[in-house]
Amino acid sequence: MAATQQTPPLSVSPTTGLVKLAKDIFAGTCGGISVTLVGHPFDTLKVRLQTQPVDKPIYSGVVDCARKTVQWEGLGGLYKGVTSPLMGQMFFRASLFGAFGSSKRWLGTNADGTTRPLERIDFYKAGAMTGFVAAFTEGPIDFYKSQLQVQIIRSKQDPNYKPPYTSVLECVRNTVRTNGFRGPFQGLSATLLRNTPANAVYLGNFEVFKQSLAAHYGCKPTELSAGAITACAGIAGITYWLVIFPVDCIKSAMQTDSIVPSERKYKDVPTTARLLWAEGGVSRFFKGFTPCLLRAAPANGVMLLTVDKVSQFLNKE
Repeated sequence: MAATQQTPPLSVSPTTGLVKLAKDIFAGTCGGISVTLVGHPFDTLKVRLQTQPVDKPIYSGVVDCARKTVQWEGLGGLYKGVTSPLMGQMFFRASLFGAFGSSKRWLGTNADGTTRPLERIDFYKAGAMTGFVAAFTEGPIDFYKSQLQVQIIRSKQDPNYKPPYTSVLECVRNTVRTNGFRGPFQGLSATLLRNTPANAVYLGNFEVFKQSLAAHYGCKPTELSAGAITACAGIAGITYWLVIFPVDCIKSAMQTDSIVPSERKYKDVPTTARLLWAEGGVSRFFKGFTPCLLRAAPANGVMLLTVDKVSQFLNKE
């Protein structure tokens, strides 16, 4: 089914293309900051449940993880590693929503420079392209926050363990010193494997849900209420995690592993998948699923609502 919105070609003029890209980046950055503030505590719980030892678990579940986090580290423990995603929002959201906007405009442009309405499948194609591009900025951000988030687990396992990082900047210095330019990209293969299909589903569903609701109410997608947009975004966020969560477990294991290559247990995706399976079968790939789902609807709802409204404001004639 064809979409009702006409998408302008990228070739209209270089200046127009740059202006549209800048608007996509700004709207995406605003959305990224909002999703970080709302969703980071759930992300901390998710990563800790995903990466705790199976034989001697530190937490019995999501409630116990939240309780112990606050007990041991105060409320600030829920925001452990938050500096990394906050500092990285400009770069990550620039790649995410810049790529998504550019992909939609490219897919909606014919060979002769004329435009055509986007079909539903085009939104999923644009989401897949976006996920691939964004992995190169999201990967390092997730790597640094994950390294900080799991230090408490290691300290509880080993009383003699001394956390090597007290800040994101210290983590950056150590990883770059150890592995050079490749340091921040530990686990990139798993990030690419997760992001490409996940964003195809996530961003594609968001656009299609909006269009379906707009058709139902007989209005344009830009005229939908904030509640309707939030609902579309929340459901799209849930489908993101339903599709790809086992791969996220693999990614978390690889990104929280030692930064010293010779000491790593999870060296690549196949090895990590095999080792995690040996630890607990299918259920091992769904550790941390509960806080992830609890986070999905409100965090993604807030983010995509913010992006949508900021974009509408910036694109007013």
